Amino acid sequence: MALLCNYYAKKIPPYTDSPQFHDGAFKNVNPRQVVSAAENIQVLWNFIFNKPKQTKPGQPLPIKALSTGHLLQSPDNSVFRLGHSSLLLKMKNKYWLIDPVFSKRASPVQWLGPERFQDTPITIDELPEIEGVLISHDHYDHLDYDAIMRLKEKTRHFLAPLGVGDLLRTWGVPAEKIVQLDWWQDYSIEGITFISTPARHFSGRGLFDSNKRLWTSWTMISDNFRLFFSGDSGYFDGFKKIGEAYGPFDMAFLETGAYDAGWRDIHMFPEDTIKAFQDLKGKWLFPIHNATFDLAFHSWDAPFNSIVTLAKQQGISLSVPEIGAGVEFLAPSVEKPWWNINQESN
Repeated sequence: MALLCNYYAKKIPPYTDSPQFHDGAFKNVNPRQVVSAAENIQVLWNFIFNKPKQTKPGQPLPIKALSTGHLLQSPDNSVFRLGHSSLLLKMKNKYWLIDPVFSKRASPVQWLGPERFQDTPITIDELPEIEGVLISHDHYDHLDYDAIMRLKEKTRHFLAPLGVGDLLRTWGVPAEKIVQLDWWQDYSIEGITFISTPARHFSGRGLFDSNKRLWTSWTMISDNFRLFFSGDSGYFDGFKKIGEAYGPFDMAFLETGAYDAGWRDIHMFPEDTIKAFQDLKGKWLFPIHNATFDLAFHSWDAPFNSIVTLAKQQGISLSVPEIGAGVEFLAPSVEKPWWNINQESN
């Protein structure tokens, strides 16, 4: 084990110039709760043996199939839901992916782990040329090795937080395509400024790389729109700082799903999502991190029912397109509650 630890220590470079990097790892501004080994084992036990049946839909979810032609004919300033937190954006008439996960399972292996509720609405081969891929952090439900391998030849730019860019380079993504940023750093492409903004989360893909790579949210600003993507985050005062620095946002893609009292400081409950949206000074709220993988103990549709109720109480405009559907983020429509399907226990 000592040899393995030394191997990983040599492979993962330190980022001593980053204010977020201390004592060999990245840290949150607001420290996350300490979870004991016994508590982690109990969570794993409950996931395997005590999972409620309603965490998965009882029948296939509605999905809108996408095609290359449909995307090429779609209006500019549009966003398409691909599932979970994966988004395809058309900005400045070019195509951008955020946290693209296309694999069957959000797992290091494809024979075990959280399985998709449904296929993606489009395959990687059917996607048009991609101007840029944005990654929020290295967890398997946000960073898909197979997808990156298949995207690296048809993508011009990969934007990632510190350490994740280095990981992409070890996977074979050409170094000249990779831009990795610390919090509050920015990079402009084709008239759009991308800012790596803070989040409250953690990182790691194995036993020996915990918090060796940074996690981030993304702010996207052009001359005619302002967008925010939360990645994974617990609620914290960073949302207010981001809103003060870059808001108001035309649309905020905010985590709304896979929450639990045991990990509230790294994943938001729906009421936390509402507070974050208000801090960001958002105009339209677009919930993500749901309807694709079974990652928590709440029913699969609870995030939708809760966020709709809370948004109505607060007078917040909500855009909740079904998987594959696209909306114009400067003039989104109000969708029907597609998640209200007849469910059967499974």
